[in-house]
Amino acid sequence: MNYRRFLTTLLATLAFALSANASKPNIIYILADDMGQGDVHAYNKNSKIPTPHLDRLAAEGMTFMDGHTSSGVCTPTRYGILTGRYSWRTPTLKQGVLGGHSPHLIDPDRETVASLLQKEGYKTACIGKWHLGMDWTLTDPSKTSQRVSWKYVDPKGPIKNGPNSIGFDYFFGISASLNMDPHAYVENDKLLGTLEVLKNLDEVNARGYTQPSKPGYAAKEYVQQEVLIKLAEKTSEWIHKHKDSPFFVYLPLPSPHSPIVPSDRFLNKSGLNLHGDFCMESDWVLGEVLKALDETGTAENTIVIFTADNGTSPKAEFKEMAEQGHNSSWIYRGMKGTNWEGGHRVPFIVRWPAEIKAGTRSDELICTTDLMATCVDILDTDIADNMAEDSVSFLPALKGKEIREAKGRVVVHHSDKGIFSIRQGKWKVMFDDFGGSNRGDPRKDEPIENAAPLQLFDMVNDPTEDVNLAAKYPEVVESLKKGLAEVIQSGRSTPGEDQPTDLAEAWDSWTQLDPVREYLER
Repeated sequence: MNYRRFLTTLLATLAFALSANASKPNIIYILADDMGQGDVHAYNKNSKIPTPHLDRLAAEGMTFMDGHTSSGVCTPTRYGILTGRYSWRTPTLKQGVLGGHSPHLIDPDRETVASLLQKEGYKTACIGKWHLGMDWTLTDPSKTSQRVSWKYVDPKGPIKNGPNSIGFDYFFGISASLNMDPHAYVENDKLLGTLEVLKNLDEVNARGYTQPSKPGYAAKEYVQQEVLIKLAEKTSEWIHKHKDSPFFVYLPLPSPHSPIVPSDRFLNKSGLNLHGDFCMESDWVLGEVLKALDETGTAENTIVIFTADNGTSPKAEFKEMAEQGHNSSWIYRGMKGTNWEGGHRVPFIVRWPAEIKAGTRSDELICTTDLMATCVDILDTDIADNMAEDSVSFLPALKGKEIREAKGRVVVHHSDKGIFSIRQGKWKVMFDDFGGSNRGDPRKDEPIENAAPLQLFDMVNDPTEDVNLAAKYPEVVESLKKGLAEVIQSGRSTPGEDQPTDLAEAWDSWTQLDPVREYLER
């Protein structure tokens, strides 16, 4: 063997690998839980909530004005973020959300953003609220269902098919929302802490948990008000540890979702209410992330995305805030859970100093399902036709260009009750007059002109959904209905080979298909 040639080749290979890794941007995706555009100063100049770090992110990056979630509630949106696919395409989540002990929703064989980046040499971490199900060790395996009770869970047993099974090297966080059991941290495949059982609400209250919080397992070391602090610490540690290799951090916050429990540092600091305080603390977490990037010298080539899983919850007390001049849904109708704009039009801010012109704004229509395609575009790689079926790259927008693939694109919205709404270009069709949810509309006292059970809105000239144009443009309504049916039937909303949806089994039970059933094949 020619050792000199071998050594030369080896060094050249290592040098190439290092240079290739150095050019790959780090990616940090921060997901607030229940935060509307009106809660962020960079959008709503009349916001009563100080958000200095979000303001900084917007000033140094790009603010998307027409950014949307795929659902009005959290589990479906989170599924879409990581898979690039609408959650209602799964057999089990056509409405609602999962619980703290629900089995896994993401098929371990499905490509995710994390598994894609892992294959590209990234170190990957999920730190925060998971809420996508994981398979707990059960004392009675027959009790498996979408909502498994803690009574049938062995908390000391290993957890399978969680974040580590779909591309994350490391997971630290909570299994679902702060109000859901188990009230304890999970690290990779184990529940942490000294566990006790809170059998009823009296015991939950005695433990000091803010309502609404559910009975179940709880760790004595776990404090609701300190969860954001812990998540910020873990994220900062991860960034410092992996600063010399490309890394991906998915940081789904459990805030400002109820129970609204800001730490003592932020309690009563907003001057608005607890929701305002918790938004401030969520903004602080972003600040800690930006601080870690500055300390490690990785800020220049790190993409930081901040968005939310849906609009603000009614638990935030809309009426109370409105009396002080604050509107979490900003100028829009609706709130969390609804198909009104306030349910799914969310803050979406991206900073990437190496590529994005500071202080820019984009009016391009994007969706939270678009992360996967964007990563594929950034890395100039490919994925199979049966992956990321509802994902469109917004990299062109980050570079100040038009998203050509978005022309004619159908974006599907989905309420907490699983009711569809559809957006294409400037047009939006809603198949009801109540937003697909019972949660409400803070603008309900401002009537819609020509209100009807089927509504068409011009989102360019009427983004606040004040005039129903369905009777005036029936051909547009029918075109969008056909478009929704095609997206459902074909199994994708983007170019590529169809992944046909077999509707036979769900035909009768999936009642939300009724508005477009005439265009579907069983």
